[in-house]
Formats: sequence, structure tokens, C-alpha cells
Amino acid sequence: MHKLSYQRGDRMEEHSYPPLYTLKPNASDPTKVLAGASGVDPLIFCRLVACIRAPYFLLYVLHTPRGEGEPGRYQSTELNDDEFNSFMLRYSKFLSGDARHDFWVHSPDMDATVVWDRHNLIHAYGPIDCYVSTLRGLGFSPGDLAVRIPHNHYYRSEFDADAKSILSEFAWERTSLRPENEQ
Repeated sequence: MHKLSYQRGDRMEEHSYPPLYTLKPNASDPTKVLAGASGVDPLIFCRLVACIRAPYFLLYVLHTPRGEGEPGRYQSTELNDDEFNSFMLRYSKFLSGDARHDFWVHSPDMDATVVWDRHNLIHAYGPIDCYVSTLRGLGFSPGDLAVRIPHNHYYRSEFDADAKSILSEFAWERTSLRPENEQ
């Protein structure tokens, strides 16, 4: 299952990015790396998170709930590598197959953040060289990324149980959505 599709002719097809990344705002002075998560594999996201050091804080931005909880920004308590990996193992299908959320991992020690958004784009702030090296090792090359328009986001009933479970996974601290988080 995928979280994003685009219109091709008279039908909708899974939206998947080619293995490209770009440096933003520009290559001579990058503040982040932008890459596309191809298909429904969380590998790219997890490999970029491996560039940053635990402890981590997760931010689960629930912008389009289906009854599992209130919209909001849910921040976890501090997690180590094992706790993060267990979380990803348990929820990777949900995180990659449903677009009701954005998902952030932040390392306060490195002031670094990796974000997997509802459009299957990964925004990585912090150790730019490690991110680029990791992406190149995965077969990525520099290039421009674009979400195809028109497109659909999927909020799948099959994941409602995971969506409810994720909100009880930690003692999340919930705050309101910011305007840029709203769908």
C-alpha cells in the first residue's frame, strides 16, 4: 500500500520518486537535503536517521485523523537507538502506507532533524555531508524532485488500529498544529 498517487490519463497510479536528491536552498550553501522516499520502503528514511546521534525525540504530526485522536503535534519522550528501531519495525508499514501524518526524528545533541512528510519527501537538516554520502551509497544522484499534480493522499482504514496504537506508544506531549502542518 502506498500513501500517494498521481493522475495519469484517466487513472491514478502510485507516486514514487526517482532516486534523486537536491540541496536546499542551493548547492553552495545547503541548509537541508531533500530526497524522495521511493515506494513504501522506510529504508531511506532510516538510513538518514542513522546519520544523527541518539537520544532522539520523535514528532508525530497528525494532521488528518480518522477518529484515533485529536489533530496535533505529538512529541515523544527521549529515545535511544533500540527504542527508535523497535518503533520503526512496529510502525513502518503504517508510516509508509498512510498520509494522515508527517513524521520527524530530532537529535538535540546534533541539532539535526530528519522529516518524512505526507508527500513522501524526506527533509534532512544537520550533517549534510553524511546525508549526501548515504544517499549516493543508495544509488541517488543530484536532481530536482516534484510531486506530480493532480495527486491523492490515502488515509487508509486498514491502518486505523496502528494509528490508534501509535498514540498510546509513548507518553506523547501534544500541542496544537501549526498553520504549516494543516492539510
